[in-house]
Amino acid sequence: MKPADASQRRQIAFITVVAVGIFTLLRWLPTGTNLSHMDFRVTAKTPIDLCDPLSPQFIPVVAVASPVAMTLASDGGAGRVNVPAQITLRLRTSSGKNVAPEDLLVTHTRKLHLLLIDPWLDDYQHVHPEPGHSPGEWTFSFTPHREGTYRIFADFTPVATARGLYASADWQVGPPGLPAGHTMVMEHETSWVVERDGFRFALTPAVLPVSASCPTYLKLSIARADSGMVSLAPVMGAYAHLVAFDDARSGFAHLHPMETDLSQPPDAKRWELNFKVMIPRAGRYVIWAQVNLGGRETFVPFWFDVRP
Repeated sequence: MKPADASQRRQIAFITVVAVGIFTLLRWLPTGTNLSHMDFRVTAKTPIDLCDPLSPQFIPVVAVASPVAMTLASDGGAGRVNVPAQITLRLRTSSGKNVAPEDLLVTHTRKLHLLLIDPWLDDYQHVHPEPGHSPGEWTFSFTPHREGTYRIFADFTPVATARGLYASADWQVGPPGLPAGHTMVMEHETSWVVERDGFRFALTPAVLPVSASCPTYLKLSIARADSGMVSLAPVMGAYAHLVAFDDARSGFAHLHPMETDLSQPPDAKRWELNFKVMIPRAGRYVIWAQVNLGGRETFVPFWFDVRP
């Protein structure tokens, strides 16, 4: 080996070691938001995945450990049906640090997304909390339409990790411990087509039945019953959002269309958008579609079974 070659290799090795050291140090240092990558580590055997915000996977939020805990409080106590509730939310890391607005990245036009669902999966709402008066405090309002324990999932992306993270908490509407039968529970039949307010919404799987642990491709189509134009506007940076829940509300999948270019909208007479999801377990599921029709947000449910 020539002396020049050996010297060059030593230089390359030195530069590599320095680069790795700098990278490791940056991952440990605070990001300017008082939180670092280490604040979002979990030592539990089943930690929640730090997933890509565009991941089409079903996230089992309740069953796994999250490095962030969410708490809810309201001066009005338990919520009441059809009465707006003003709720204060707080996110804290496992070390007790507050997660404030400056600690989160903007994803789909917002820093913090809340997905609220009632026990029967009949009332789904998507809201965005605003920063409160105290550091780490967030506030939001929602109007529940059913009694029972609502589950609230938080979907957010810390600046320190740049990867999607989740948390959950429950919120009581009406008196706790309602006797069986107090609230009417309807058995939902499989429905891939919903007709409402002069529109026909259809969610069409590429293959039926839908199978667990297999990629599922879905096509959402929207058409007017009178064959007129469909005035669809973007919502949260996309022409539609789909959210899937299992009947146990153990988690969710937040799906976005493959058509990402908002400057090229689909056919105005029959909108068609494509999605992909992977559901890990068999069972009963509902997918809620959220769209902006003529300036009004519309939510439509599709019920289906996932086979083993």
